[in-house]
Amino acid sequence: MRRTAHRRTAAGLIALLALLAPSAVPASASPPSRDVIVLDGANSAEGIAEGRGTTFYAGELMTGDIFKGDIRDGKAERFIDVSTLDSNPRMAVGLKYDERTNLLFVAGGGTGKAFAYNAKTGRDAGAVDLAPGFINDVTVTEDGAWFTNSKRPELYFVPVSRSGKLGKMETRTLSDPSVALSDPANQFGLNGIASARNGKVLIVAHTFNEAVYTVDPDTGDTAKIDTPALPYVDGILVKGRTLWAVQNQQDKIARIKLSGDLSSGKLKEEITSKDFDVPTTVARFGDTLAAVNAKFNKMPPPTQYEVVLVPARSSDYDGGHGQDED
Repeated sequence: MRRTAHRRTAAGLIALLALLAPSAVPASASPPSRDVIVLDGANSAEGIAEGRGTTFYAGELMTGDIFKGDIRDGKAERFIDVSTLDSNPRMAVGLKYDERTNLLFVAGGGTGKAFAYNAKTGRDAGAVDLAPGFINDVTVTEDGAWFTNSKRPELYFVPVSRSGKLGKMETRTLSDPSVALSDPANQFGLNGIASARNGKVLIVAHTFNEAVYTVDPDTGDTAKIDTPALPYVDGILVKGRTLWAVQNQQDKIARIKLSGDLSSGKLKEEITSKDFDVPTTVARFGDTLAAVNAKFNKMPPPTQYEVVLVPARSSDYDGGHGQDED
């Protein structure tokens, strides 16, 4: 019964997300290349996070189940079946692994919740009610996890002790009025999130505004980063002064070099792949990016979902012999 209910919910949400697509195309399956890792048995996908070594975690969007894979051996399998943990429906949107506590944090989408799992055993490590809306993505800092809401101009902080105990949630309202939506029912606002400068600054993507912003985690002070427009911006990743921004319906990842004060950014290249099919979020393993295909523009929803591996930068990168700049 629970899987049936999830499939009905999935059809509704995927139809809503498909409204953001330029056009819907028939679902089709093609043989994967060596740079594609199939999420065996997944019926939807959205989030991905790097774990220890070459391990990655990917979320089944509409059930909340978690897959675990390895970019080295090119395989992934269902790791957490949340129906064995919770009688209530869950979702899995953005994911982030916290090496300090060995917890995997999951943005709970339309449930309005944050979920945490033991990344080794798969056991439930807690759930926190955040807010109504769509809890889209998560990043971790040394003292907790931050979540975005695509329907509200707010971030939510969940403190996490060294032993992995979840604390009381705190809300940060963003100061820039432009990040608030005029029609939340039909617009997506805050999306991807990443931490910079050892968690002293948060960077968030705003899908409707086609932009990225810095946020002071203590005050909520918000400032737009001056970059080229980023249509369909979704998940983001920050390392040093390099920002990768996934542009889902455009099947590309923008690589941007940020200024020292994070006030602006220059587009260095657009990373593409013939295997991209509405990638939404991305994880990084050295010189390799792993992006998950959500396939929101496929109707009816397809029966196969994948992780696609691409170079994190081209060979002619001008940023110090392939190293990230601080």
